[in-house]
Amino acid sequence: MRLPLRALRAALTALGLSVLGSVAHAGYPDKPIRLVVGFPPGQATDMIARVVAKKLQDALGQPVVVDNKPGAAGIIGSEIVAKSAPDGYTLLVGSSGTMAINPSLYSKLSYHPLRDFAPISLLSVVPLFLAVNPSFPAQTAADLVKQAKAAPGKINYGSGGSGVTSHLTMELLKHAQGIDLTHVPYKGSPAAVTDLIGGQINAMIDTGPALLPHMRTGKLRVLAVASEKRNPAAPGVPTMAEAGLGNFVAPAWVGLSAPKGTPKEIVDALYKALSSNWRDAPDVKEQLNALGAEPALMTPDEFARYIQAEIDKWALAVKLSGAKVD
Repeated sequence: MRLPLRALRAALTALGLSVLGSVAHAGYPDKPIRLVVGFPPGQATDMIARVVAKKLQDALGQPVVVDNKPGAAGIIGSEIVAKSAPDGYTLLVGSSGTMAINPSLYSKLSYHPLRDFAPISLLSVVPLFLAVNPSFPAQTAADLVKQAKAAPGKINYGSGGSGVTSHLTMELLKHAQGIDLTHVPYKGSPAAVTDLIGGQINAMIDTGPALLPHMRTGKLRVLAVASEKRNPAAPGVPTMAEAGLGNFVAPAWVGLSAPKGTPKEIVDALYKALSSNWRDAPDVKEQLNALGAEPALMTPDEFARYIQAEIDKWALAVKLSGAKVD
């Protein structure tokens, strides 16, 4: 069968573009890659991003730089990546807050974690710890619950702000245990930790990097970790289940995504770079364990399903908390 000349030209043009695209993808990457982090240096997401940047750089043979764009609960950094060219050179190291909580918390969120991004892989699970000031009478997590039931609303807890992961995790714990604690929001986790150490607030849930250094110096008492097993960074701290609070597991997490429309070949190349030297690499385990975090790995499809499940889970926490940002 003979094709009309116009159809033949169109077919050849499409074939040429396809070949050119494949050649371009085959050469990826041929310049530095930027990892955008929507939080300041020193925060857990940032520290994990710096570890993954080094491993991607080693695997891909191009510089990989971390670019901190803090502000608005990670929204600023997420917006930058969502609007970037889908060419694999600007990626988002996002958190459970930016990718799972914000869609329910912000009624006018400018991005959607699945509509505007191409998931690449989960990078790390970051267990959350329950801590109190050493002068607070609770010696265990069960003690805290018992005292809260005896005095509804009298015990308070701090967080890095209304709607952040630490706040919503405590709301889930309150719901699971049937207790009433008074929330005291701060402008960032460091300020809340400072007041917890000073005794201005009674309790707090947060990440290992925020709490464990102060546990080691005796400035805080860490009662439990909200994970299925004890954390290597704090092996003496029981899980919530061991502490008598049931199987309460609510980790924060960090993952890697690209702008929507990024070619599958590039997404697969980035996943392949991680699969070869991330989750099971001894140096990665050592560095992340020191932060109280654990390396993780998922295929792009698995990570997409995980994000959706997390959006659904945290929607309940947002509803329970009553938090909402216009």
